[in-house]
Amino acid sequence: MKYATFGAGCFWGAEHILRSMPGIGASRVGYMGGTTTAPTYETVCQGDPGHIEVVEITYDPAQISYQELLDVFWQLHDPTSLDDQGPYEQETQYSAVIFYHDADQATLAVASKAALEAARVYTAPIVIEIRPAMAFWPAENYHQQYIARGGEHHCHVFTRPIRLPERSSDRSRLEEAIETGLQEV
Repeated sequence: MKYATFGAGCFWGAEHILRSMPGIGASRVGYMGGTTTAPTYETVCQGDPGHIEVVEITYDPAQISYQELLDVFWQLHDPTSLDDQGPYEQETQYSAVIFYHDADQATLAVASKAALEAARVYTAPIVIEIRPAMAFWPAENYHQQYIARGGEHHCHVFTRPIRLPERSSDRSRLEEAIETGLQEV
């Protein structure tokens, strides 16, 4: 199993989609990128310097590739907006970022960003950051699998069309996760 960590706005929706993908062993939401130890949701929302809401997943590369994870990640947010993913997600803790765990992930992340830029998929420049992974601080228990447990939300993820990986053998689980999230919006 390998780790992947993404910041894509509010961590609830991104976690809900990513954890539903085939090949994902576990997921948890938390904070990364800041300088303080043991941040809380309250301190991050109050501007704790540098911490970003992220989803950390473990995945089996034999079942799903990091590139396939990146392909879904790019769809989870607006990569032309660094920290504004919708009316409820307009602070620095909602920054879009890829935290890579090894050189291969860094290479793939940079290449996927360059490919989107070359294809001119977006009219504005892609502004997300690609940074080395740092200490991961798990969010409070009530944030973990929040949407799957029926938590009320206004997550931007469910206002976007998401194209599923073609090689996924269990697309119905992911499609169900998207549909469940849409019912909550």
